[in-house]
Amino acid sequence: MTEMESALEPSTQAAERPPGLDAATMCESFQLTAAAHAGDVALRTLHGAVSITFAEYAGRVERLAGGLHALGVAPGETVGFMLTNRPEFHLLDTAVIHLGATPFSIYNTSAPDQIGFLLNDAACRVVIVESDLLEPMRLAIAGLESSDSVEHLIVLDDTPPDALSLEQLELTAPGEGFDFEASWRAVRGEDVLTLIYTSGTTGPPKGVQLTHDNELAQCRALHLAADWPPSGGSVVSFLPNAHIADRGLNHYAQMIWGHTITTCPETTQVFAHVIDARPTRFGSVPRIWEKLKAAIEAGIAAEPDDARRSATQDAIALGLRKVRAEQAGDDVTEALAEAWSRADEQVFSRLRARLGFDRCESYVIGAAPAPLDVFEFFAAIGIPIQEVWGMSELSSVATLVPRSAIRFGSVGKPLPGVELRLAGDGEILARGETLMAGYRNQPEKTAEAVDAEGWLHTGDIGSLDEDGYLRIVDRKKELIINSAGKNMSPANIEQHLKAASPLIGQAIAIGDNRPYNVALIVLDPDASAAFAGRHGLADAAPEAMAREPLVLDQVSAGVQRANAGLSRVEQIKRFVILPCDWAPAGDELTPTMKLRRKPIAAKYAAEIDALYAG
Repeated sequence: MTEMESALEPSTQAAERPPGLDAATMCESFQLTAAAHAGDVALRTLHGAVSITFAEYAGRVERLAGGLHALGVAPGETVGFMLTNRPEFHLLDTAVIHLGATPFSIYNTSAPDQIGFLLNDAACRVVIVESDLLEPMRLAIAGLESSDSVEHLIVLDDTPPDALSLEQLELTAPGEGFDFEASWRAVRGEDVLTLIYTSGTTGPPKGVQLTHDNELAQCRALHLAADWPPSGGSVVSFLPNAHIADRGLNHYAQMIWGHTITTCPETTQVFAHVIDARPTRFGSVPRIWEKLKAAIEAGIAAEPDDARRSATQDAIALGLRKVRAEQAGDDVTEALAEAWSRADEQVFSRLRARLGFDRCESYVIGAAPAPLDVFEFFAAIGIPIQEVWGMSELSSVATLVPRSAIRFGSVGKPLPGVELRLAGDGEILARGETLMAGYRNQPEKTAEAVDAEGWLHTGDIGSLDEDGYLRIVDRKKELIINSAGKNMSPANIEQHLKAASPLIGQAIAIGDNRPYNVALIVLDPDASAAFAGRHGLADAAPEAMAREPLVLDQVSAGVQRANAGLSRVEQIKRFVILPCDWAPAGDELTPTMKLRRKPIAAKYAAEIDALYAG
């Protein structure tokens, strides 16, 4: 076995230590940070339509905690949330943890039976939902094993008569003898902070139990490795609150670093919020970065001024030469470095400002593989993206590519305090203080995942290079093993496909127990619209574009380019363009845009069979 322990060196910049890092719980961290940043804006919406300072945040948390206490929310109980990204989520979630209770969030696209499963598993008596999501929640509650198990429904916005509004909750007297400070000071580090329900790509969701100690360990490790500023920071919250990335790196991290959170309720509006918020730190899943790249390229191609368009394209080409030389380990000539500096001043800095990234110091990508061209493109324009790897069971981030030594295709080195080991078959094993307390109500699943020595068997296959950088090969259970017994990584094949043509928005490689590989391809809506405009096509809808000969030719050429970078056995022999789009949290994608491989294979079985029948 290959082992690696805390290989990521602490930042050499020695950032000031936020007081919340030395707290015993996240409740204490919040109280320390709110006091230190009392007059700073903590929560806001687009254009500052809602703006809440830390002092106001702390005051409302105390009042809401009193109202929840009056409803019977006690230490160890759970409270369910089904909300979009909005300031009220942070107010209410933080109030719940100050009672020693455990809040958890439900994906807003969940069907009633899925919601019901989580409500039963968590056994929560209080549920908080916004009015637009009330109908599936009511259906879920009606279908519970015990019809009266959910005792209190709090509905934001248009509150029905049989539910409590946020205003009513905040005005509810806490009950005789309630002491807010004594309540949060009684919380212990080993208490469960939240439940993160896995998205269920391979079976029913499991409730990952993360403790206050887990989250504090995560934040302390990030402080040493990531060098985030202790004040004046800004982030945009747009990924689902049910996912550990947004909950951990924005919501809980704010309790340490005191940054301003701008909430974005619709993922499609994220970059309008970025322009408004001008974040100092921005992270997302690969698909968001891919779409931003496509939008930038489409904007450059549509520039009517020939000289300006050509200058921008030349600057990017120059940036790519510099980046590729750096990644190859070649010396960057003085002339090339100076030319890039001029391009940065004249072109890239202005582009970053238009995007809202003029203050941003840290860019992160994670949750799924990303094509090489995405890393190269953004690094070329002065947006170096650090890849991370982790999972809910490890409190989110376990490895990080150092900002000063970015290496494309690697997910970096372990955070301080995280140990990694590669098993004989290449599976990544991990342990440390960020390791979950176990799966809720599933001790047998916990025992399967965590061995007697405390190693989490992650299910990811990895490799280590000579410098200790980790690379993810694939999910252990998702490897393609063809009928000849050859093992292949579908993620690697899919990355090649998406990088080979801007028209390819999503691709899934099929070939398990088959004689060769085929692919289902979904067009990128933005790139399709731009392509239709350039070629005078009247209908840019997926149904029309999937049948368009020009589109087929372009995608076919892209598949050929992808195949040129793959071994013979990995290559795609046939493909079909599906006449639809795949939305996050739909049948085909998880809320964080990972492929749901088994549901896809079932839903498109006829199309897959047709590819092999030919």
